[in-house]
Formats: sequence, structure tokens, C-alpha cells
Amino acid sequence: MWVVVAAIAASTAFSVYGQIETGKAQQEEFDRQAEEEKIAAEGRELQRKQELNRVLAANAVSQSMSGITGEGTPASIALESTKQIGSSEAMINLSEKLTRAQLRRQGANARSTANIQATSTLLAGGAKVAGAGKDAGVWG
Repeated sequence: MWVVVAAIAASTAFSVYGQIETGKAQQEEFDRQAEEEKIAAEGRELQRKQELNRVLAANAVSQSMSGITGEGTPASIALESTKQIGSSEAMINLSEKLTRAQLRRQGANARSTANIQATSTLLAGGAKVAGAGKDAGVWG
């Protein structure tokens, strides 16, 4: 009978260990995805800034070649455009940060769920061990 109890305990222990390790692996995967998203977001931001600089430089060259000075209406239009671009960049950055935060939360949730499942498995295994021991007259 002790063999049955030991087998149930060992099976439960392996199952619990596997569930915990699966939760850790899932959390690590989501953390890796969040880090990859961060790197990709930085690359996209750099590309947007380079494109903006090219457009601004082209506009400046175009205005100077057509004799328009950087004063008055052209300057105010450029300033307003810069403000709008800044607001747009802020929204894009916020959205990308939220995406990374969501990935990290998913990882933490996956690990937490795995820990809860492992606890449930442990309790169920304990109940089986207790039942097997009681049926065999080992305890009470």
C-alpha cells in the first residue's frame, strides 16, 4: 500500500513542478515579447523622426528657393505642425508602452494561473494520498 501512496505523491509532485515551470516559461516568453516590442518601437520611432527631418529639410529648402522667409505665416504653420507631430508621437509612444505593459501582465497572469493550478493539483493529490492511506488502514 505504501507503494500506491508513494506513487500518488510522486505523480502529484511531478505534476505540480511541471505546472509551476510552465507558468514560469510562459511569463518569460511574454517578457521576451515585451522586450522585442520595445526594441521594435524604438526602431519605428527612429524611422519616423528621420522621415520628419527629411520632410522638414525639404520644406526649408523649398521655401528658401522660392524666396519665402522663415518669418510670419510659414513659421507659424511650421510651429503648429511641429506641435501636432509631437502630440502624435506622444500618443504612439503611449500606445506602444501600453502594449508592452499588457504583454507583461499576460505573463504575470499566466504564471499566477499556473501556480493556482499547481496548488489545486497538490490539494487533490493530498486528498488521494489521504484516501489511499485511510482505505489501507494506514491512518485512522
